[in-house]
Amino acid sequence: MGDLLQQARGVAIFPSVLKAAFVFGAQYGEGLVLRRDNNTGNWYGPSFASVTGVSYGLQIGAQSISLVLVITNDDGFKGFMENNVTLGGDIAVAAGPVGRRGELGTDYKFDASIYSYSMTKGLFAGVSLKGASVGVSEQTNKDYWGKSITAENALGRRASSADMQPLIKELNKLIRESK
Repeated sequence: MGDLLQQARGVAIFPSVLKAAFVFGAQYGEGLVLRRDNNTGNWYGPSFASVTGVSYGLQIGAQSISLVLVITNDDGFKGFMENNVTLGGDIAVAAGPVGRRGELGTDYKFDASIYSYSMTKGLFAGVSLKGASVGVSEQTNKDYWGKSITAENALGRRASSADMQPLIKELNKLIRESK
């Protein structure tokens, strides 16, 4: 993932997306988005977000998904700067490459706009991110920043608060270790 993060425009991290279904399904999770300046290596944000979705079909089960979306270009990041992006609808999401240079995963040239990495707990048949919608969590942004703020404005502010530093440190460590 470090190779991919070196080129990333940002990341969206959702520690727990809950999904349940019995023919009809729903999913919901909260997380944050950070923007990365590739020239300086500085991180900006966060903007808080939620992922939601409904589905219908041959599916059954319940699970919790820890989800990281690595956003690799401006097209992929555009929806996160605005109010809403539909995964698999507005923008394609590819499974993140596995291995040092991505040889076990998808295209090693990193041509997709968003790559996803996930860990799951639970049992679910028929899981998919397609059609999930990621939207701005306006109240959480207001609580964090102390005033109403758009995702674009939040992602224009340097991530310098003490509570963001452990995450920034880990992201930078992944980048360093991939060099």
